[in-house]
Amino acid sequence: MIKIISDSTCDVPDTLLQQYNIGIIPHYIIWGSEQFLDHVNLKAVDFYERLVKDPVYPSSSQASIMDFKQTYEKAAAEGADEIIMLTVSSAMSGAYHMAQEAAKLVRIPVSVVDGKSPTMSLGWQVLAAARARDNGVAVPQILSMLEDLKKRMVQYVYMESLEYLQKGGRIGNAVAWLGSLLRIRPLVSINHSTGLVEPVSLARTRKAGIELLYHRFFSHFKDAKNLHIAVLHGNVLKDAEELAERIQAEFHPVELIINMTGPVLGINTGPAALALAGYAEG
Repeated sequence: MIKIISDSTCDVPDTLLQQYNIGIIPHYIIWGSEQFLDHVNLKAVDFYERLVKDPVYPSSSQASIMDFKQTYEKAAAEGADEIIMLTVSSAMSGAYHMAQEAAKLVRIPVSVVDGKSPTMSLGWQVLAAARARDNGVAVPQILSMLEDLKKRMVQYVYMESLEYLQKGGRIGNAVAWLGSLLRIRPLVSINHSTGLVEPVSLARTRKAGIELLYHRFFSHFKDAKNLHIAVLHGNVLKDAEELAERIQAEFHPVELIINMTGPVLGINTGPAALALAGYAEG
C-alpha cells in the first residue's frame, strides 16, 4: 500500500482528502503568545477574519522532523508499505528538508517530492499522485509523472497590496517592486522550476488586477483541453465563484475547484487575494 501525504499548504479540499485517503501534516501559525496548527485548530475563515482586525501580525513555522516522523510511522502502522511525501516549495520553506530528514528515521521507504509550489499547484500534484496510486501505478512511475506534471503547472496570484508578501518574507524576485506604492495591486506567478515567486504585473484597481490574473493565466492554455483549474481566495468567496462561473462558461474544464487559501499562505498573500492554479492533461 502506498500512502500519499502532503503538508497543510496544499489546500486540497477536505472532501477530496478524505476521498483519496491523503494524509496531511500541519504547519504552525504563531500569533503573539498563541500557537495554532494550520487547518486543525485555526480554520482559514477564522484566520482571515482575525487578520484584518488584530494589530499583532502572525508568523508561520514548518512542521518539525518529529511531526513528519510520527506521521510516517502512523501510516506504516496502518499498513503502508511505501510513502510519497509532497511538500511546499523548498525555496519557500524548510518543510522539504524536514521531510527528508524524517524519512531516514522510519523503516519503510519514503519518497520526498519538492512540489516547487504552494497551494493547489502542490494540491494538483497530490491529487494526481493519489489517483495514479488508486489506478495501480507503482512509486517510480508516479514520481516520474509528478516531474512531468510540475512542468505543465501554472499559477498566478493577485493580491490587494505587496504588504503581506513583504511581511511574510516570501516576496522572492518580486522584491524589485518594493519601491512601488503598497496600494498598487500586484500580480505574481510561481516559477515551478525554481519554486520562487516571480513578478508579473501591477494594477491600479482590483477590477483591472483580476482581469490581468484571468488573461495571463489562460494565455498558457490556448487550444488546451482537459483543464484542471483551482480558484483560491482569501475569504472572498463571491469573487471566487464569479471567476469560476466565467471559467466554466469559457473553458469547460474537466475539473474546477474553489477553495480558500490556508493560513500559512494567507500570511503572505493577505485578505481578498485571488489565485488560479492548474494544468492541462498531457
